[in-house]
Amino acid sequence: MLIRKFVAEDRVAVIDLWLAVFPRSTGHNDPGASIDRKLAASDDLFFVAIEEGNVAGTVMAGYDGHRGWLYSVAVSPVYRRRGVGSRLVQHAESELTRRGCPKVNLQVIADNSEVVAFYRSLGFGVEERISMGKLTGQ
Repeated sequence: MLIRKFVAEDRVAVIDLWLAVFPRSTGHNDPGASIDRKLAASDDLFFVAIEEGNVAGTVMAGYDGHRGWLYSVAVSPVYRRRGVGSRLVQHAESELTRRGCPKVNLQVIADNSEVVAFYRSLGFGVEERISMGKLTGQ
């Protein structure tokens, strides 16, 4: 498996993957728009895992100088249970650490116990926080 930065030729495969893996996604998380916004940020923290010539998984990370974030960690059902997700998360964590990031955060849908267990296995813990959000005029 190869983990590398996202390139334009990955776009269709990544959109297809996200539509399959994140079926409850809301309008502001439109895959194409999310990709465009990430590329506009020009921070080089968008990675794909390539297995057998296919996009097997993705991770986007962000760092604002205070905390790092993981987004869009997705693994194709075909490639699950092979370490793809773990390696993607670890790769993103390494890139964030290299940039001086002291802490990594992520959000998980509350009833997604399988994903919570996955992140716990990687050392993440549930923190007593209230996640709040607000859509801005786009």
